[in-house]
Amino acid sequence: MKNNVFDLTGRIALVTGASRGIGEAIAKLLADYGAYVIVSSRKIEDCQHVANTIIDQGGKAEAFACHVGKMEDIQSIMQHIETRHQRLDILINNAATNPYFGPIIDTPIDAFEKTVEVNIRGYFFMSTLACHLMRQQGKGCIVNTASVNALHPSAMQGIYSITKAAVANMTRAFAKECGAYGIRVNALLPGLTETKFAGALFNNEQLLQQWTQRIPLGRHAKPEEMAGTVLYLVSDAASYTTGECLVVDGGITL
Repeated sequence: MKNNVFDLTGRIALVTGASRGIGEAIAKLLADYGAYVIVSSRKIEDCQHVANTIIDQGGKAEAFACHVGKMEDIQSIMQHIETRHQRLDILINNAATNPYFGPIIDTPIDAFEKTVEVNIRGYFFMSTLACHLMRQQGKGCIVNTASVNALHPSAMQGIYSITKAAVANMTRAFAKECGAYGIRVNALLPGLTETKFAGALFNNEQLLQQWTQRIPLGRHAKPEEMAGTVLYLVSDAASYTTGECLVVDGGITL
């Protein structure tokens, strides 16, 4: 297709939390549009499975284990990218955790620390190191996966909602400061999406039905329905889009 603004051929993309769910869907779609995708999550076996699927379908990918809650892992993957690829065009901060589902006033300290460690600190330092690489080449794109919980905190998901609100503001902060380097930073705010990550909700039929009834489209989303928004944000179609938090929720926040 002539002048395909969604063409990502030759671009290096790192997708965290890419072994399943929304991250997997994003990794596969970016590869479909020509990107070389580094599939990352905590377990190398799961990453390799996704990378192999991409390669079998004619795409380009590799697997690299990284726990974004550990600074040494963040530094290791960024050093690997710089050494092997000499550049990074796209970073998708998608890895996240939600270890506690219960009353906010009963939040255990270990659950609080783990959620902040991964969802805020992990995104922050993945972004800072990525921006150092992107600044050298004069351009790049970062997309942070937040949540509609950033706008309206959900009951029993207090600390998770708080960290996702931080991700939304982090997105704007990086966009404001890094635009001068040609780096665009945006966020995806998914609504109710069928993933293992959201298992606590999907395993509760009554609660799931209550949520679904509130959605104007009358259903939850599939992971693949989040990937298209990310493709837009990292492509040339969004070349003048930065600092935006795009809600993809079937209308539930209306």
